[in-house]
Amino acid sequence: MTLSALVAWRCLLVLGLGMVVGTVTGCLGFHRGAIEGEPRDASFVEVAGARLRIEDSGGEGPPVLLIHGFASSLDAWKTVVPALVDRHRVIAVDLKGFGWSDRPAGDYSPRAQAAMLLELLDQLKVERVALVAHSWGSSVALALALQAPERVTRIALYDAWVYEEQLPTTFLMARASGVGETLFGLYYRERPEDKVALAFYDERFVTQELVDTINDQLDRPGTTAAALAAVRGQRFSEMQAMYRKIEQPVLLLWGREDRVTLLEFGERLSLELPNAKLAVYPQCGHFPMIEAKNPSNRDLRAFLEADLVGPPALPPVAVPAPPPPTPVPEPEIPEPARGDEADPENPFAP
Repeated sequence: MTLSALVAWRCLLVLGLGMVVGTVTGCLGFHRGAIEGEPRDASFVEVAGARLRIEDSGGEGPPVLLIHGFASSLDAWKTVVPALVDRHRVIAVDLKGFGWSDRPAGDYSPRAQAAMLLELLDQLKVERVALVAHSWGSSVALALALQAPERVTRIALYDAWVYEEQLPTTFLMARASGVGETLFGLYYRERPEDKVALAFYDERFVTQELVDTINDQLDRPGTTAAALAAVRGQRFSEMQAMYRKIEQPVLLLWGREDRVTLLEFGERLSLELPNAKLAVYPQCGHFPMIEAKNPSNRDLRAFLEADLVGPPALPPVAVPAPPPPTPVPEPEIPEPARGDEADPENPFAP
């Protein structure tokens, strides 16, 4: 039995037991405020009523905003930030509902997350920015570019999750009230080591440390409720029809063996975005910034180089040389007549 068929079968089983397990799982709770164990050096900004964790390099170069994917955090960019900070102001954020940020009730759609990021940029006094996003965060980046195209210089997307056709059956079923609470209450925290293994081509990257980190994130209050809200906000049909309007340069970075966001969606997106280029990394899954760190960092840096170059200098204007001065003839001095003595006061006197 395939993985998708197994998931679908289990979902049908859950629906059949929904009346029973619904009383067991109860309502999923959200959370506001500090979370036990948050890093002491973490920085937080209040944005639209939510406390968001950010990391801002404060550099003087062109700003870059890093947007993580679903069930992730700004820590996903640990291999990317060092490659950019020497030439850019790098801003990373835990989106609402993830990492160490708040998990309040509300709208978790890409449009809502993008609106929060625009407000964050206003607070940080960033007028224009390059967007770098991963997986589901790519839908947030594209929503931001559609909302405020004048604020976005260019866009880089890793293994983008941006199409209705990418949504699994469980996500579609979770839109129904009660069903989503049951599914996520039972299964969202189940066997994270198996789920994360699907995201990598090389299983050596699935370390115990990574699994422990994921378990820690799953245990944080409000996480399951926020994840369900984010899944219910993934209604891409209307937004994906507008991707052709995005005119900024776009770099798509894709793992060839990605089993989460298949390469065919990268090829499709590269055709629908008017100014897109697709870079594919062999023997790489859903995280090119990890499994293909060096080549993907190289390509990202080269793509962002254009923001480091100012407007082209105007060619020098040729100034014509002044014409040579007209020579003035010297006056002829008549020689005194022989036998005459010159007047010392007036040598021209006869």
